[in-house]
Amino acid sequence: MTKQRRQFDISLKLEVVRMIKEQGLTTTQVSQSMDIGETAIRRWIKQYDAEQSGQRGIGNPLTADQQRIRQLEHENRQLRGDVDILKKAFGLLCPGTEVSYALISQLQKKAVPVEQSCRVLSVSRAGYYSAQSRPAKPLLCKVGVHLKAAFTASQQSYGSRRLVSALASQGIDIGRYKARSLMRRAGLKPVWKRKFVHTTDSNHTLPIAENILARQFNPDAPNIAFVTDITYIRTATGWLYLAMVLDLFSRKVVGWAMAPSMPAELVCKALQMAIQQRRPAPGLIVHSDRGSQYASKQYQALLTEQGFICSMSRRANCWDNAVAERFFLNLKMERVWQRTYANQAEAKNDVTDYIVGFYNCTRLHSVLGNLSPSAFERKMTAKKPIAMSEFT
Repeated sequence: MTKQRRQFDISLKLEVVRMIKEQGLTTTQVSQSMDIGETAIRRWIKQYDAEQSGQRGIGNPLTADQQRIRQLEHENRQLRGDVDILKKAFGLLCPGTEVSYALISQLQKKAVPVEQSCRVLSVSRAGYYSAQSRPAKPLLCKVGVHLKAAFTASQQSYGSRRLVSALASQGIDIGRYKARSLMRRAGLKPVWKRKFVHTTDSNHTLPIAENILARQFNPDAPNIAFVTDITYIRTATGWLYLAMVLDLFSRKVVGWAMAPSMPAELVCKALQMAIQQRRPAPGLIVHSDRGSQYASKQYQALLTEQGFICSMSRRANCWDNAVAERFFLNLKMERVWQRTYANQAEAKNDVTDYIVGFYNCTRLHSVLGNLSPSAFERKMTAKKPIAMSEFT
């Protein structure tokens, strides 16, 4: 089938550029997560850069002061990122601080003060001096080092089963019980915190759709059934609401939007991003709960305009939208509950990083044969190229 040229509006282009320019995501991550060609993304970045110099771009040019502030913010983020990478790297090398102590000894020969080295590597001077009089402890075995690295890369969320699959993809074959033993020895325990609370308000008089999806959560091809829902994220300056759209075929998040309130426009923006990315044909089932946003005239008009079929969960039955609920639970356990957000902008950037940089491209899903959503779609594209033509 002949591929149709995809059109993207300015708001989506700017959002993609901000992910790379302001949030530190790579072009490859965004391309794989949002199914947009890297060439197109690089072109948008060039247009954006041209805008900064006062040439024609994809938005309005910034003032000289704004450009300088943005440059300083970028440099500050880079410095913080470099320091974080250094600290994380040494944390992955061994279960204790022996490697850090060895590095401090080497830095002393380069005239770097012990106090400064200890501060950068987050170790105490007393501990360092005490370690000099103790015999060196052996490091973890090679498998243990790789296991700890895979655990950290998973946002401390993988159990023994997923860690076995993650190591197998690196050519390291171990059994589940060996993985459990190494996890116990290194003190690695998946993060499980508060129970997810369902907060849908369906007390309204707007029309309700039938449950067309009927818990058929495993379609045979992409763009057959989407699920969507809203959740909330706590920040120091108030709530941030997240609406997302997920393709059931690959469990991939294909659209999302965030705002300090949750009007119908929020869920419409999330669905519009999904439409921009996937270009689904009429007849797509879009399933949600009975919330007033999804029953609103604005949202229903968007579904009608695209020829989509509206499906809604039965009253007070969260299991009818279990896949969307599970995504929010994973998001909160693996990222949100491990953070304290100073403001909504910080939370928005971190959630976007989770979706684009980790969930869509890296996180292993047992229902997908321990593949990430993007890897699963690539695998199925190779097997059934005709079935995947709906992405054009």
